[in-house]
Amino acid sequence: MLLACARDAERALQPEFSGDSFDHAVFLASYHLESGREGAGVMFGPGAEVARRTVLTADDVAHRLSAVQLAEVTAGSLRSALAMAVDSAQYWQDPDGEDLLADAEPVLRELRRVAEHIAESPHARWWVTSLAATDQWEVSWSASGTDVADARAADALRDYADRTEEEEARAERERPADPTVNWSGWWWSTPPTRSSTRLLSDGTPAGLWFVEDSMGWERAVVRRVSVPADARVYEVDGAQAWAELCRRFPVDVTAQKRHDWYRTTGRSGRWVIPDWPRIAERYDGVHLTAVGYLAAAGSAIAVDADTASVIAGWAPDETYWLTDAVDVDVDASRSWVRDATGRLPSWTEESR
Repeated sequence: MLLACARDAERALQPEFSGDSFDHAVFLASYHLESGREGAGVMFGPGAEVARRTVLTADDVAHRLSAVQLAEVTAGSLRSALAMAVDSAQYWQDPDGEDLLADAEPVLRELRRVAEHIAESPHARWWVTSLAATDQWEVSWSASGTDVADARAADALRDYADRTEEEEARAERERPADPTVNWSGWWWSTPPTRSSTRLLSDGTPAGLWFVEDSMGWERAVVRRVSVPADARVYEVDGAQAWAELCRRFPVDVTAQKRHDWYRTTGRSGRWVIPDWPRIAERYDGVHLTAVGYLAAAGSAIAVDADTASVIAGWAPDETYWLTDAVDVDVDASRSWVRDATGRLPSWTEESR
């Protein structure tokens, strides 16, 4: 996300292409970091051969980043950078070139300046707020513009628990124990129940923008979710809060997650996720703050000495509802349409 913010700031001041730009340095360095791997990008056309021979190091990228003049943070620019980062989450494969570049120590040092710049902006304050202070909206993806209500939470959780147990037994029997083997499965760690997010400052639901590895949906149905004042919501504001949830309510999913989560984190060992049916006995929902997402999603979160977990498939500010305590207005839906023709996509409410 910080790379995206810095690149956007540079483009705003220098829209024309420059071989000496930070933006171009990120492109070249990322290309070479992942070159030769399965699924890596390929350069072709005029100038491709020169670009392939131009190798820039993390130090080179950090040097160019140090010269980038950071523009004033706007709600739109911050939303776009966060949306791009969320969309790039792919937990069934190795980190890509930009992931590796952003994790290099010289670049990390310079990105701190970008992080401090963003942290001072009032447009980032909603990242740390709890669910209690917000209106909530459910986003359902639909090609036709219509959708149906979900099943009862208790039924969905019961079916989910049975399927998770069966899948773990099947994976234990059929999948190799070597985490490096090219095998994939269900990599998410989300409950099977409905979820909701707040409205952003422009009136769009956050759930329209922030979707991990999105499928390019162009239509969505949105409904208001009424949350009772006494709703019991567990707040995940970082890795420790998620680890505590896994310690108190663990479900072993090592056999079914080990291959995907090894590729994305590099960790080999025992894996758990939260036991959502048991958690539903204590909490009506679980809310992941935006800052909690940025701090912890996609990484190996230590639960104890030999066990870890991953926040995967979630979105910033998303709340999953584990009971039917909330009320969803299914009769007053609003349809939104995505326009991707500009430099950045936009969402517009469809007129009735």
